[in-house]
Amino acid sequence: MLNYQKAQLSDIANMQELVNPEIESGIILNRTNDEVATNIRSYTLCFYDGELIGFCAMHIHTEYLGEIRSLVVKQSARGKKIGEKLVERCLDEAKDLKLQKVLCLTYKQLFFENLGFVEISKDSIPEHKIWADCIKCKHFPVCNEVSLIKTL
Repeated sequence: MLNYQKAQLSDIANMQELVNPEIESGIILNRTNDEVATNIRSYTLCFYDGELIGFCAMHIHTEYLGEIRSLVVKQSARGKKIGEKLVERCLDEAKDLKLQKVLCLTYKQLFFENLGFVEISKDSIPEHKIWADCIKCKHFPVCNEVSLIKTL
């Protein structure tokens, strides 16, 4: 049985274990345990029979703009709409917070377009995003990620 819930500090080790292959491949940025702990309230997790199989974060940039980030689903659980449900939960949270837009940077453009996101120029994303996150990426400054946004 699938169970979605907000992350707790005790989940960090399992979160890091699940995301590590995606970090090594350069798909997701590495976040230290301290970074995850600082932002623990932004994570929504999915468990199957008590095992962590996916998570996603709704990061707040401004009082109007949020970002979907760190979306990961265990390889063996993919194709079951878990990622879609995690994003939908984050979007519901963004609506509850009265955010106006939610952006994402991704290699999975079609996945997000199917959820109502539209491509935007990377030049239009907040500059602090670039210097806070993108600069840490092993692909920076030559990045193939696509920027997308959804108006709520």
